[in-house]
Amino acid sequence: MAELELAEESGTMREQLDEAEKKHLLAVAELENFRKRSRVATQEQIRYASLPLMSEMLEALDNLQRAIDTAEGEASHSGLLEGVNMVASQILSILENHGCKKIEAIGKPFDPNLHQAVQMQPSDTYPANTVMMELRPGYQLHDRVIRPSQVFVSTGIESGE
Repeated sequence: MAELELAEESGTMREQLDEAEKKHLLAVAELENFRKRSRVATQEQIRYASLPLMSEMLEALDNLQRAIDTAEGEASHSGLLEGVNMVASQILSILENHGCKKIEAIGKPFDPNLHQAVQMQPSDTYPANTVMMELRPGYQLHDRVIRPSQVFVSTGIESGE
């Protein structure tokens, strides 16, 4: 009888040991998954840490571009215009060196992930659903859109009905 009890107790202990092994393996797997998720989240946080700075720099770059556009018609400010153009180019180059690039819009198919349609109008030059004019350039930091391009989208050739 003692042997039977020992065999039953051994079987019960084996089941408990198997269950403990399963729990241990599950805990180890969960810990490894947590580490991977943490690593990915940290890398992404580091990659996009400059996003607020980039957004503010783009506003300054917009203001420089407005100054350039305003001064382009006046010959008396050609030296100043050249200097402001150089500063704008330098800022754009710095942004590009840090992964921030301008979204190409004109002539491209309209993409709501990259473009914000401000208006749609007919065009003889551009086919339907193509960006025909850019009001404000958009920018991406790596693969994330900082701000979409504000654009006019073509509806195609106007029908003469």
